[in-house]
Amino acid sequence: MIIQKGEWVRIHRVILNPEQRAPQVPDDTKNVPLEMWVKGFLQEEASIGDAVTIKTITGRLEKGTLLEVNPTYTHSFGKYVPELLQIGLDLKEILFGGDSDER
Repeated sequence: MIIQKGEWVRIHRVILNPEQRAPQVPDDTKNVPLEMWVKGFLQEEASIGDAVTIKTITGRLEKGTLLEVNPTYTHSFGKYVPELLQIGLDLKEILFGGDSDER
């Protein structure tokens, strides 16, 4: 299944492998990788499992492996609601003038 550019997605990336972890961290921490899961807008067409770039809600560009489209929260706050995402973007525009004030 091809996922279109601009879709809200979740990606995963390993930031540090166990051998790259700082020596002062606890053993149970240094024996596992430091991982990142982040959500954002897909910057190119892709399929699940592809290496992709996303743009987060704060405007950061992040790279990782595409995991899912329209990710939902799994801690019982409910399913993804597109209207709430748009409200957040609209509110940013109203309060801060969008991206024009970011330098």
